[in-house]
Amino acid sequence: MKTIDDLGVAGRRVFVRADLNVPLDGGTITDDGRIRAAVPTIGRLAEAGARVIVASHLGRPEGAPDPQFSLAPVAGRLGELLGRDVAFATDTVGESAKSTVGALADGQVAVLENLRFNAGETSKDDAERGAFADSLAALADVYVGDGFGAVHRRHASVYDLPARLPHAAGGLIATEVGVLRKLTEDVERPYAVVLGGAKVSDKLGVIDHLLERADRILVGGGMAYTFLKAQGHEIGASLLQEDQIPAVQGYLKRAEERGVEFVLPVDVVAAAGFPDLRTKAPSEPVTVAADAIPAGLMGLDIGPRSQELYAAKLADAATVFWNGPMGVFEHPDYAEGTRAVAQALIDSPAFTVVGGGDSAAAVRILGFDEEAFGHISTGGGASLEYLEGKTLPGLAALED
Repeated sequence: MKTIDDLGVAGRRVFVRADLNVPLDGGTITDDGRIRAAVPTIGRLAEAGARVIVASHLGRPEGAPDPQFSLAPVAGRLGELLGRDVAFATDTVGESAKSTVGALADGQVAVLENLRFNAGETSKDDAERGAFADSLAALADVYVGDGFGAVHRRHASVYDLPARLPHAAGGLIATEVGVLRKLTEDVERPYAVVLGGAKVSDKLGVIDHLLERADRILVGGGMAYTFLKAQGHEIGASLLQEDQIPAVQGYLKRAEERGVEFVLPVDVVAAAGFPDLRTKAPSEPVTVAADAIPAGLMGLDIGPRSQELYAAKLADAATVFWNGPMGVFEHPDYAEGTRAVAQALIDSPAFTVVGGGDSAAAVRILGFDEEAFGHISTGGGASLEYLEGKTLPGLAALED
């Protein structure tokens, strides 16, 4: 895989496929982590005299312009972080894009409007997707793939466009792949994995893969209750994917046979219903045993004894991968489990990787120093699929 060092970029139009898919509250960016992660590559190209064309998706518009998903606020924030003016095109391949790119001088930067405002970006039809890629290619001389959070998507700007231009991986993708190789090749042991989030179905592939590689798997979040139910425990009104119980029972059996330690909560913080994140919870939280959650109560976080247990299981690890919060961390009553896991990663001497998505958001929302972790990924889904051993289209497209 070529890097920027293998390209001559001075005076050339360089198309950078970044991942600037940040959360917005109206027009306000609530977490600019992905923008900050994109700055080094974009800044380096600009300093080298490239005419930098930055493109990304944001949210899930239905293949047509939708003001609530505009990248205009992102372009403004990118300019602040770069310390230079950033032009903004109000379309992707139309007259605004052409004129904005055409006006760039060496060292200048422009952002195109949301790629998903064009149906060709995400189309399942190869011809439609290819036609959009052709239009994007006409804007540039060189392609740099740096949107790690999108490399598991077979989208026009991720998969089809690199085939039409000389291409290389940006610094962010090079870093992400290097880190993930440390989790899949010659891993330092003990290797502990912490998995959370709402649905066990989202993690089946990675659990299956990690059972062959990890020494210890700690499970929290909503997915933990399907595991507890699979062991025959009462889980009250907690989140349950009943159709996944047979698969979970199979994983627990395989783990026992292979000597992989599965760690589940021993207590949970529960309440009578899911909390409104902007107001008081529907009932006061109570801590109950994880194997006997009363009827009508919903588990919303791992409890204090579980927090201590998980911290102990991470204390002697040499490598830790964490993907998914331990509870509804956005609400202060149910944030302590996620906070405890984050702190345990910081306290551990291990090489620690936070696997993007909600885990990365939690680190920032809960006020942790990002530099205290070995690596915080910008792509939760991409990280998981890489660890599953899948071929990621956006990475395959950057190979020669």
